[in-house]
Amino acid sequence: METPTPPREARLQPTLVLATLSAAFGSAFQYGYNIAVVNTPHKVLKSFYNDTYFERHGTFMDEKVMLLLWSCTVSMFPLGGLLGSLIVGLLVDKCGRKGTLLINNIFAIVPAILMGVSKVAKAFELIIFSRVVVGVCAGISYSALPMYLGELAPKNLRGTLGTMTEVFVIVGIFLAQIFSLQAILGNPTGWPVLLALTGVPALLQLLSLPFFPESPRYTLIQKRDENTARQALRKLRGWADVDDEMEEMRVEAEAEKAEGRLSVLNLFTFQPLRWQLISIIVLMAGQQLSGVNAINYYADTIYTSAGVEAAHSQYVTVGAGVVNIVMTVISAFTVEWLGRRRLLLVGYGICGSACLTLMLALLFQSRVPELSYLGVICVFTYIAGHSIGPSPVPSVVRTEIFLQSSRPAAFMVDGAVHWLTNFIVGFVFPSIQEAIGAYSFIIFAGICLLTAVYIYVVIPETKGKTFVEINQIFAKRNRVEILEKKEEITDIGSQTPSVPAVETSF
Repeated sequence: METPTPPREARLQPTLVLATLSAAFGSAFQYGYNIAVVNTPHKVLKSFYNDTYFERHGTFMDEKVMLLLWSCTVSMFPLGGLLGSLIVGLLVDKCGRKGTLLINNIFAIVPAILMGVSKVAKAFELIIFSRVVVGVCAGISYSALPMYLGELAPKNLRGTLGTMTEVFVIVGIFLAQIFSLQAILGNPTGWPVLLALTGVPALLQLLSLPFFPESPRYTLIQKRDENTARQALRKLRGWADVDDEMEEMRVEAEAEKAEGRLSVLNLFTFQPLRWQLISIIVLMAGQQLSGVNAINYYADTIYTSAGVEAAHSQYVTVGAGVVNIVMTVISAFTVEWLGRRRLLLVGYGICGSACLTLMLALLFQSRVPELSYLGVICVFTYIAGHSIGPSPVPSVVRTEIFLQSSRPAAFMVDGAVHWLTNFIVGFVFPSIQEAIGAYSFIIFAGICLLTAVYIYVVIPETKGKTFVEINQIFAKRNRVEILEKKEEITDIGSQTPSVPAVETSF
């Protein structure tokens, strides 16, 4: 009797690698770059605002007006991100995953041009408006990109490719920190080029991504084009026999027929997806509310108290960026080995401990000056912990726990939660910090603990499982029954398929 041959483990083929690089560099990069690009040269940009105002009105801005304009400049980006997250579901269904990423480049190239000419036009309003538009670009890409990469990837590489979203966000932040150094572009003559550089990755993606395939899952399940899906899989896997993966996608298509295409409102009332929905809300809210932006906000103060001169703090910030990149890359290459749950739990444990220690260091450094150095160590430790789990892993999990029919609506919800909590932290934290000072970090430590407890109790390990298998795990928690039958599935392209392999009693 012949023993069945084990399933072939997919490897990183050139087509898959290049498609990932083209999609991630042209999309997630925009998010990271535009988060950080206005931080270091803020004094130069404020000076431009003031000089422009003086030329128009013959007097300099009132401090309150300057604060309001600068707050708008910073906060318009997450507001645009929220708007982008609300339209991404419609785009990925109508235009496809790859098509959405290509269309999205408009929202990067147009604001890049506007910001580049803002100095010549003597119009700071162009910068503020462009921040909204490029925020829309980031909001769309932050949801469409992990969906595209998660559907391109074989199950044994889904974690690694899924973390590429966060890897390229961090690369964008790091390059923005480098380019915005005063010696490079963060100066009165270089800042228009600094802001306009956001259009370069978008242009590269427009030139390269059309040569790579659309998501095979989207092509087969939603467009019902089996031949194109098969050809795409052969390019991505590097071999001709893709029948097993085609069969798995057919099973997924049959499993979700009972769901139909879910809207956002339906998603909130649909019992079979209740815990999946709660899980992505907790993961995305925990990611932002655990204090990552607050740590960045406090970093310069902590560096100064440790004796770092203000002129040198920008280089310490770049050092923190290096830690961020290194730990995120480590996460990308260990997520398939250590699993999603373990990286999340370890990451939140490190972040919570760093927040508590940082609080104590800030409270007692006036009595023990040496504790200021401990504060710097805590900042770097927190960044390392967040980069290994809470930052990159949710992008993987949110793709894995939903089937094709519910994924666009789910990504609209988690994108909205991500950008809304991002905006809330940026808006509320300065007031909290002013009211209770260092004690604000105990709040973040508490959020880290609660998020970790939820992950431990609710979220299963998804490493190495198909989308259907993950759906079956959640079905037990949602208290719905999935009946499996092993009859063969016919071609999904036919109008009257035979007995499905998976029927749901949803």
